[in-house]
Amino acid sequence: ETSGNVCHSATICSNAIMHAGTTVDTFLRENLVEWLSKATNWAKFSATAGLGVIHRGHLQQGRALMAPYLPQNGAVGGGSPYSEGGALYALGLIHANHGEGIKQFLRESLRNTSAEVIQHGACLGLGLASLGTADEEVFEDIKNVLYTDSAVAGEAAGIGMGLLMVGTASEKAGEMLAYAHDTQHEKIIRGLALGIALTMYGREEEADTLIEQMTRDQDPILRYGGMYALALAYRGTANNKAIHQLLHFAVSDVSDDVRRTAVMGLGFVLYNEPEQTPRIVSLLSESYNPHVRYGAALAVGISCAGTGLSDAISLLEPLTSDVVDFVRQGALIAMAIVMIQTNESFDSRVGTFRRQLQKIILDKHEDTMSKMGAILASGILDAGGRNVTIKLRSRNKHDKLTAVIGLAVFTQFWHWYPLLYFISLAFSPTAIIGLNSNLEVPKFEFMSHAKPSLFEYPKPTTQQATTSAVELPTAILSTYAKAKSRAKKDAESKAAANQEKTAAEAESKAANQEKSTEDASGSTSGKAADAMQVDSSAEKKAAEPEPAFQILTNPARVVPLQEKFIKFIEGSRYVPVRPAPCGGFILLRDTQPSEAEELVVLTDA
Repeated sequence: ETSGNVCHSATICSNAIMHAGTTVDTFLRENLVEWLSKATNWAKFSATAGLGVIHRGHLQQGRALMAPYLPQNGAVGGGSPYSEGGALYALGLIHANHGEGIKQFLRESLRNTSAEVIQHGACLGLGLASLGTADEEVFEDIKNVLYTDSAVAGEAAGIGMGLLMVGTASEKAGEMLAYAHDTQHEKIIRGLALGIALTMYGREEEADTLIEQMTRDQDPILRYGGMYALALAYRGTANNKAIHQLLHFAVSDVSDDVRRTAVMGLGFVLYNEPEQTPRIVSLLSESYNPHVRYGAALAVGISCAGTGLSDAISLLEPLTSDVVDFVRQGALIAMAIVMIQTNESFDSRVGTFRRQLQKIILDKHEDTMSKMGAILASGILDAGGRNVTIKLRSRNKHDKLTAVIGLAVFTQFWHWYPLLYFISLAFSPTAIIGLNSNLEVPKFEFMSHAKPSLFEYPKPTTQQATTSAVELPTAILSTYAKAKSRAKKDAESKAAANQEKTAAEAESKAANQEKSTEDASGSTSGKAADAMQVDSSAEKKAAEPEPAFQILTNPARVVPLQEKFIKFIEGSRYVPVRPAPCGGFILLRDTQPSEAEELVVLTDA
């Protein structure tokens, strides 16, 4: 039953990731009564929060969409506290980094409740909506929840404070560290440890004093937070000192949690140089300690996210069949993060991996951890309707704070499954959208100088008919064996009697056949020639080569690996203002401004 519950929650989460930002919640609506209603308690919290991922960025109608689940008028309604808490978390996910319009409602909801589940959702929602704003009033509201010393609410409060103060290196990190030493709740200490790490995002040497303090602490949870602080302070810098420190803790700390996080932290430090990561963690991926192997898998996943890097896939492949279940889980998730938006035509191992995921999910004897990893990996592979990738840097080589923070908190799912949804912060749409001088979308065509199959959508999954893999031997009774031997003797005697008759018939048939063969030889040769012509035309049709280019219309899905093949057609009415377009929004110059424009009609989701 526990296995079923875990896989049920993983499926809900996977569905949310698959439909991130698309507003397509058909699956949930169609299965609301019979299937979705099985979610209880924290599973219900996660299921409701998943709507926030599906409707992410839908700022104008976000609150209206979540209204049936939200606390009424900022107070606790008559509904389940789990669905109300999940709805507040969902509002944060919808308005992540754009929360000015929803912040006040979340603050009121937080103040007007004493239910720790609702406080948990409100703290996460407030942290997301106020990401990096360092708003003093919001900080005080979240701090008041922290000081109630409730384990469940306190964990979210610690993370919420970190999200609010991300990258500020504020003195408030000192207050958070002091409270972490005072409280007895591991959940609160863990939430605060991550929150402190978030405040040090991108501060590099400025964070060294606090990092030193945390990494020398006798509490392993604070040392664990120190690994995150070190990784996030030096994110994307490939700093030698940071790499050296993380490697040192990865092999020397007595706590498995610290060692796992230290290896994982290498992924954040090295995402600017993804080719280096598989080489640096290759020995760690063969460690005797499964936690270190798990960390190595996720380090490669984070660092090589969305690259489809061959070395990364080669390192992760053996880990997907590791002897330890949670290592397999981590490797499957990491592989999906690396392979996102890569198809079988580009790398045949993508097709093999998709089939492996399907096999694990359908296998009744597979352990729960691996099955959960496979379900989540399936969601990540097809994230955002297969129209998004995971990118930690912008096209101009700037670090994407929201994406890095999203992946950092996502890795906390080891301790708390609802944090899985933070991966949606790292999703980046992959498209070319040409805009004219009025920021409207004109109709025009451009070219992709590569075979269409290399970057097309993967083929839809087909459900295989389940058949028994092993044929069981048939039981044979002694009476059946006797009857069979009698029947055999009768058959032999009949065969002997008929043998002479058959021989005579065969002689006469042979004579007739010889004559008919001579008559039919002429007509047969003509038919054979016709058949050969039909076969050769079918072969020619099958061997028809795939076109070496593809014409795309504005706007179009263009994956990162495809961007270098994009060319604008000579003589086209619209040309880019910048000579070397990369992707995303491209401003266009109209070479025939006197003629009427044909525009793409845009509709609201």
